[in-house]
Amino acid sequence: MTRRFKQIDVFTAVPLKGNPLAVILDADGLTDAQMQAIARWTNLSETTFVLPATDPAADYRVRIFTTQEEFPFAGHPTLGTAHALLEAGLRPKTPGVLVQQCGIGLVPVRMGANGALGFGAPPAQLDPMDNELLPLLHATLGLDRLPARHPPVVANMGICWLVVRLASAADCLAVVPNAVALAELMRRSASNGVAIYGAHAAGGPADMEVRAFTVENGVLLEDPVTGSANACIARLMPGHDYRVRQGTAIGRDGRVTVVHDADGPWICGRSVTIIDGMLRTK
Repeated sequence: MTRRFKQIDVFTAVPLKGNPLAVILDADGLTDAQMQAIARWTNLSETTFVLPATDPAADYRVRIFTTQEEFPFAGHPTLGTAHALLEAGLRPKTPGVLVQQCGIGLVPVRMGANGALGFGAPPAQLDPMDNELLPLLHATLGLDRLPARHPPVVANMGICWLVVRLASAADCLAVVPNAVALAELMRRSASNGVAIYGAHAAGGPADMEVRAFTVENGVLLEDPVTGSANACIARLMPGHDYRVRQGTAIGRDGRVTVVHDADGPWICGRSVTIIDGMLRTK
């Protein structure tokens, strides 16, 4: 059996500079085990599976799998799946807005100029990090101290990031994380990883530099561009529009634009299709 398959580079207009995503466009009939097996095989951070919506307000339903588990929501899979579906001919029920149904409910995706898409950041539960974890966070980031004005926050919007602001973009880029400490920090903070960010000087390549780290199977991974982490950060900066660069330290050049309106923050960016074909599942 073959199914339509695309591999999308998300949060970039330049191929091979963003965050790759595998999209199975017609996943109806696949079991949970088959979806997990496909996601394990693609070996990307996430693989999405498009299904008919069960909510009449939605244009489609998506399930999001890592190589190890299913996520109720993730950012770059949201934009990449919307890009793949529009390219495949999907026409939204409401002109200019796609509505995605996923594990956290309905997520709107706006269609902007030049092919850019933006998802509405889901509500986030924002809790201060337990002060007892501060030495472990210092060990994770290789830092002696953090800016006192911005205490670390555990932000949960279906996927959970420990969000840490540093004094500058340069400080952010200088971090060399410790995998052992990070794995313990993730366990004790019940988070999926740590997202750090710092401001560029005026006239820099962006307003903010972002990096996001996690540990899988004992291996430290840096995410090229992270929609959910950027959405969590945006929830900490209400009303502030800005541009993000992410992936610099690993040779990528992801670009995210955060804009706010009455509905809250929108996480926006371009995507490009790298692979377009069929996936053989049997």
